Formats: sequence, C-alpha cells, structure tokens
Amino acid sequence: MLRAIYRFLKHQDLGQDVAEYCLITGLIVLIASGIFWHVSGGIQGMWGTANTTLVAGNSNSGSGSVSTTDTRGTSGH
Repeated sequence: MLRAIYRFLKHQDLGQDVAEYCLITGLIVLIASGIFWHVSGGIQGMWGTANTTLVAGNSNSGSGSVSTTDTRGTSGH
C-alpha cells in the first residue's frame, strides 16, 4: 500500500518540474519587459537630444543646404 502511494506521489512530482519552469520563464519575461521599458525611455531621450542638436545645427548653418567641398577647397560636383 505504501509503495503504491509512493509511486503515485513520485508520478505527481513530474508535473511540478514543468510548472516550476513555467513560473521561472514567466518571471524572466517580466524582468526582461521591465528592462526593455526602462531602456526604451533612455533611447527615446537620446534620439530626442540628437534631433534637437541637428535641428539647432541646421538652423545655425544659414541656408540649410549642404555644400560638397573636399579638403583641397575645390567643389565636389
């Protein structure tokens, strides 16, 4: 009788491993989502700063057109 109970309980433990792996996987997904959400704000801030700098540089350059002049001072057209 005890052997039958032991075999039954041993058989039931096999499903526990799968449940534990699912819980660990879910925890990893939540942590990765949190990291992604936190980092995406930093990336948006970085692109916003780069955009502001480029717009300011373009407005300070005068006409906003780019000339192609090589290092010898001749036109690159």
